[in-house]
Order: sequence, then C-alpha cells, then structure tokens
Amino acid sequence: MNGYEGLKKSTEVAILNANYMAARLNGAFDVLFVGKNGQCAHEFILDLRPLKAVTGVTEEDVAKRLQDYGFHSPTMSWPVAGTLMVEPTESEDLAELDRFCDAMLSIRAEIDDVGSGRISIEDSPLRNAPHTVDDILSEKWDKKYSKETGAYPAPWIRANKFWPSCGRVDNVYGDRNLVCTCPPLSAYEDDEDDVKKVA
Repeated sequence: MNGYEGLKKSTEVAILNANYMAARLNGAFDVLFVGKNGQCAHEFILDLRPLKAVTGVTEEDVAKRLQDYGFHSPTMSWPVAGTLMVEPTESEDLAELDRFCDAMLSIRAEIDDVGSGRISIEDSPLRNAPHTVDDILSEKWDKKYSKETGAYPAPWIRANKFWPSCGRVDNVYGDRNLVCTCPPLSAYEDDEDDVKKVA
C-alpha cells in the first residue's frame, strides 16, 4: 500500500521513535540490547529486574499502572523475564511519545517512593493499579494515597481519561483455569418453531 519508499520511511520513523523514547527513559530504567552505538531497533526493552530486587515493584505493577495513565500495557516478560518491551511504531506523533515517556518517568518516581520507604509496595498505587471508575466512586477508600493519585496521576489525564474496565486479576489463576462467564450454548440455539416460521 505504501510502496517501497513508504515502507522505507515507515521503518525509519519506527526506529527513530524507539530510539528517541529509549534515550529519554535510559537512566531512569536500564535499556537492554542496544548496539555498539547505544541504539536499538524499532523496539526497546526496559529492564525492571534491578528495581524489583531493591523495591519489590514488578513489571506487572508498572504495566498495570500505565493503564491509569491511559496506555495499553506493553509486552511483559518477553523475550526476557522481568522486562517490558516497548514498540512505539511509526504511527505515533512526538506528543504521544512524550506522553508515554512522561508517564514512565512519573511511575519511576512512584517506584522511588517505594524504594525510599515513603510508602510500602502493598500500599502503593503501583500494586493497586489499575484504578477503575468503581474504585474511585466507591465511598470506601482505604488506600494510603488519594483517589486523585489513583485515577489521575498526571494533569493531562483529565482531558481524556480512559477507565480500565476491571481492576487487577490473578493472571496465573486465569492462565491455569478456564473461567467462562458466557451463557450456556443452549442460549444460542434456535427454537425449531422459530426456524420453521422464518423458512
């Protein structure tokens, strides 16, 4: 569809986007698998294992917290366990790349709060993410941080808030046990009399 030149340009922009973001986040997070020149390809991998060893914050905590910022979680623990793989593609503009980087840097500050002992990992917005609209509207709020911190961790989120449909689930249980909330198959069967009427 884009032809040779369009495909080449898309590839160049994807690589440029990934390297821009990796450069912004490097230092706050370790970036794995860069070449001799310090650059990556069209994706980059953030290593959260050193932070987990010191703070207990996991890649899942970061991925779920990104949902509070309005982002779909990046690929977790592939190809390396304890990491996030970010692949910005060629379609994102600079403002969106910066918004993601700003979210990650804000999350890094929350990780530092855990590391410094200002808040425990279990009481942090990281471990309790994502925050749903039901969480925020509930009269019961027993968290050690405000509803504002949970739902609107950055000022720009208010203009276009994405609400996750559910809070954190037990991923391991879900992977090992089929949980189906679908109606039984009989609900999809046609009544023989109805079929005759249509025919």
